[in-house]
Amino acid sequence: MRTNLHNLLPKHQRILADLGENLKLARLRRRLSAEQVAERAGISRSTLHLIENGSAGTSLGRLIQVLAVLGLEGDLPKVGLDDTLGRKLEDIRLSETRKRAPKKSPKS
Repeated sequence: MRTNLHNLLPKHQRILADLGENLKLARLRRRLSAEQVAERAGISRSTLHLIENGSAGTSLGRLIQVLAVLGLEGDLPKVGLDDTLGRKLEDIRLSETRKRAPKKSPKS
């Protein structure tokens, strides 16, 4: 029996679905057919269909190929660029006063 390796929280499923919808809209705005994008990305139409439907089973590499065909790959480096949560956590850690370990007692 095969287990589902792509169990996502509903919130994360929605993010993938929204991403897929945005990619589909970008494709349609450019007046490209699914067949054209799939061919240019070097993937099958069914894989493109999975990406546009927000499937968690598609690879990041395939997603990048589609983004490149649509001219949107430049947006990828922006992910995590402004990591406000990470900065806050780091600031908290840096502002904590560090206590020294107790000195070892001399052995007799």
